Amino acid sequence: PLGQVSELAEQLEERLFHLYDFHNELIHERLRALAEVMERVEEARAELCHVCRTVEAAYRDLCL
Repeated sequence: PLGQVSELAEQLEERLFHLYDFHNELIHERLRALAEVMERVEEARAELCHVCRTVEAAYRDLCL
């Protein structure tokens, strides 16, 4: 009986490690994807700021 319990505990531990590895990889993939999205968001933000400054300058020029 003790040997069976020990074997079952070993199997459970092995399955948990596999699950952990799988979820760990999944989390890393999603974090990489999030980083890529955040980079694109930052590029869009910078471009939008540039457009706003250009429009602001054009508006100033028109008003003077």
